Amino acid sequence: MQLARVIGEVVASVKDVNLAAATLLVLQPLSASGEPAGRTLVALDSVGAGVGETVFFVRGREAAFPFYPAEPPTDATIVGIVDHWSTE
Repeated sequence: MQLARVIGEVVASVKDVNLAAATLLVLQPLSASGEPAGRTLVALDSVGAGVGETVFFVRGREAAFPFYPAEPPTDATIVGIVDHWSTE
């Protein structure tokens, strides 16, 4: 799992039928100190996150697991909203 900040939404009028009810959000991955780390990406939202929130997300095959038994075509999914974290 990785930390990220939601920085935007994606609106797609034409997309795969398996994404019909899915929300697509733009993420900026974060380091443990909260600084931007890496390139932005688009992820499916499985928890109702919104712009400005800090979330954690998974990549790869596991990204489709929150939607079981459906298998949406995704390689990144938000699986939690972070209330706070500490590196102490």
